[in-house]
Amino acid sequence: MKYFLVWSLLALGIVSCQNKKQYNLGETAFQQELNAEYKDATTSPLKDEDRKTFEGLEFFKNDSIYVVKAILELMPDSEFVPMKTTTSRISEKRIYGILNFELKGESFKLNIYQDKDLMTKEGYENYLFLPFFDETSGEESYGGGRYIDARIPKGDTIIIDFNKAYNPYCSYNDKYSCPIVPRENYLATRIEAGVKAFKKH
Repeated sequence: MKYFLVWSLLALGIVSCQNKKQYNLGETAFQQELNAEYKDATTSPLKDEDRKTFEGLEFFKNDSIYVVKAILELMPDSEFVPMKTTTSRISEKRIYGILNFELKGESFKLNIYQDKDLMTKEGYENYLFLPFFDETSGEESYGGGRYIDARIPKGDTIIIDFNKAYNPYCSYNDKYSCPIVPRENYLATRIEAGVKAFKKH
């Protein structure tokens, strides 16, 4: 009887760990945190029916080749202009600067944006927004492109970690309004890093 109880407790512990692990899949802290956020009803962008069967987002394999140092060319005279979204809402953003970087032996550039509303929001005063498309968009990754969060750096360089690229909330739920990635932020290469397109289970 004693051994049966011990075995039962062990079995329960294993199941509990498996369940916990099931909702925190991922090989990096970023992936695990994102999965935990998406499973939690209070923070998840998923529709209720999708969240109930959610077992974790799909990611490209974490790869250091997609962590690049970019030179930031500031655009101090740029004006805030309306950026279209997936709804009638308009988001006012300005080009904070141009990021110039090399990836897999090729040179690329991306505009990085500053949001007018977020500048006055506590904790987001130095927030920068980096949206992009690439040649996986519409195939392995979401067709509307992906986003990366960044902060205003102290110097003239920014580390871009494409492994932290995530999908707009509207790719999971059409109740959200998401900025549409500008055409000039298209990268003519495959960014096999970050979150893949969402597949319902």
